[in-house]
Amino acid sequence: MTNIDVLYKRIKRKLGFCSILLIVQIVFLHSASAREMPDFSILVEKLSPAVVKIQVESSVVRHAHHQAWPTGDGPLQMGLGSGFIIESDGYVLTNHHVISGADKITVRLNDRREFDAELIGSDVRSDLALLKVRAEGLPTLHLDRDDNLKVGEWVLAIGSPFGLDYSVSQGIVSAMGRSLPSSQNENYVPFIQTDVAINPGNSGGPLFDLDGNVVGINSQIFTQSGGSMGLSFAIPASVARNVVAQLKEHGVVSRGWLGVSVQELDKQLAASFGLGKPEGALVAQVLPGGPADKGGILAGDIITAFNGKPILFSSDLPHQVGLVAPGTAAKLLLVRNGRQAEIELKVGELPDRDQPQARRIGVSPGRIR
Repeated sequence: MTNIDVLYKRIKRKLGFCSILLIVQIVFLHSASAREMPDFSILVEKLSPAVVKIQVESSVVRHAHHQAWPTGDGPLQMGLGSGFIIESDGYVLTNHHVISGADKITVRLNDRREFDAELIGSDVRSDLALLKVRAEGLPTLHLDRDDNLKVGEWVLAIGSPFGLDYSVSQGIVSAMGRSLPSSQNENYVPFIQTDVAINPGNSGGPLFDLDGNVVGINSQIFTQSGGSMGLSFAIPASVARNVVAQLKEHGVVSRGWLGVSVQELDKQLAASFGLGKPEGALVAQVLPGGPADKGGILAGDIITAFNGKPILFSSDLPHQVGLVAPGTAAKLLLVRNGRQAEIELKVGELPDRDQPQARRIGVSPGRIR
């Protein structure tokens, strides 16, 4: 046997071993990956019975976030959205924009039962609405109470995109506390951003964590095509719990209000106030006679914390203030003339959005972040 033959056999043996090793590694990695991926099938089977399809009839459909079409019966139009049952005696949660302007609301369960729904109350600022159907012993879902959702966690959505009942989509949390000012330039919801495929018809449907808790209510998408582009936004359960409690008891929602106009701090502005980095909400204007004015807040103050919650961006302030019941005391940490100070004041009630003064001087949102 020549030296070349010996060398060839040695190379062949080594290549064969490496190939086997490579195959073993691929199989191991695939198995490990399969174990790490959650199995959503059990959750879907358990949770779907409490998710509902919502059909509305109205003379004018003003919103494009849910599926809508003409009926052929004059001006009457139909619209579809999603929702879910939160109490066994028939309370259903959905989006305000799903039922806005509706003349008739029908709730359909996944067992194909249908109920006419009564509107208990609706809140445009949070985009939530509470409905009631006459039924008992219905399956329910629970709004998460821990508020510990983190970026990167798996989440699951169930709804009726484009009228396709009980469709399931999954993804991860992309960001928390996302600021999305409304058309009225208001911002009272710290949205959960996900990459879950959400489309028209999903509006009002639940967003779940892997424990089966409702961590959010699907509300908005960013799109250039009319469909999902991997940017969807849900209303946090913490906001929904507050709104549901008020809608159930009063039919309307009241929010805390300071009576200030705030702006974002950039690097140069922060430096001019002696701050090491741009952080907090800069008070640009104080409404005379408002809660902040009475409490001693001055234009030029930089609010860095509200009731112990850090204010990193100007948009964080309305998120926190809006959750406080009017008339309660609140503590604000701020920077004034380069020094830290603490002020305690009584929070007022956010004026009705139709009052020009409230629109002009309320807590203004910062940029989308």
